[in-house]
Amino acid sequence: MTIRAFGQESRFFFKKLEFIDKNARLIFRTFSVIEWLILRLTGMAFSYGLSLNAILILCVQWQCTIANSIISIERLEQYMRIPTEESQLVQTNHSPPGWPKHGKVEICDLKVRYRTNTPLVLQGISCTFEGGQKIGVVGRTGSGKTTLISALFRVVEPSDGKIIIDECDISTSRLHDLRSHIRFIPQDPTLFTGSIRYNLDPLSEYSDDQIWKFYKMDKIVLLKRSRILVLDEATASIDNATDAILQKTIRLQFADCTVITVAHRIPTVMDYKRKLVEFDEPKKLINKENSLFGMLVKEYWARTE
Repeated sequence: MTIRAFGQESRFFFKKLEFIDKNARLIFRTFSVIEWLILRLTGMAFSYGLSLNAILILCVQWQCTIANSIISIERLEQYMRIPTEESQLVQTNHSPPGWPKHGKVEICDLKVRYRTNTPLVLQGISCTFEGGQKIGVVGRTGSGKTTLISALFRVVEPSDGKIIIDECDISTSRLHDLRSHIRFIPQDPTLFTGSIRYNLDPLSEYSDDQIWKFYKMDKIVLLKRSRILVLDEATASIDNATDAILQKTIRLQFADCTVITVAHRIPTVMDYKRKLVEFDEPKKLINKENSLFGMLVKEYWARTE
């Protein structure tokens, strides 16, 4: 009423608009600053987020590295706890000089399993290989052929029974004596780092003339003679012609030796003295009714035809 009485409405009206403009100017600037800050905070959040992702990746990598290192330590500890292959008593028990002389192998109620509380792989095998005989071990995959050879070299120890070579129980023989006196031709030969000569004669026991002599004859295995020769499917990955050459060499050069052959091809062992799927001469086993060996031969020829 006083403003109107003095006629000051117009002045106070514009003065109030001026104050409103000043107040609005501050509000608009505040909103602008807030928008500017939001954009910067968003960018900063993205930046920290990307950095955190890289840090997380590094953390995962470090965790994997630590886990692998711990596994290596565990493996080393396990290896340190593995018992030796033979006791100190056996290590000092040397085989007789010239052993084996005849190559006679006696398997007495042999039972083998790979771990405790697991089924037997070989269940009470008993047979005798006279010195100089050619023995064929045949059977389907997983029937225990290679396990028998492993037991002969004491790669696995029998759960029961024993193997006697020339009146000597191999469980009482030094591993070095046993394995160095039996020749072995594996299915997959291994070449070690070094020269071919080193692979043929790693202990440098023979002259160059001896090595070249037998090399030209394709009879390297003859460098170190033994009364017992073991072939573990040695001809499985070669052609028939090479197989025939190898078999001829074995028949001629090892006529007086005991040869134990784990065979992939049935014809490889057809002229052998014994076949250890059933123990008898091959012709008798083939003609025998319900013979396992006879069935195996028929299955082989049916598959090859």
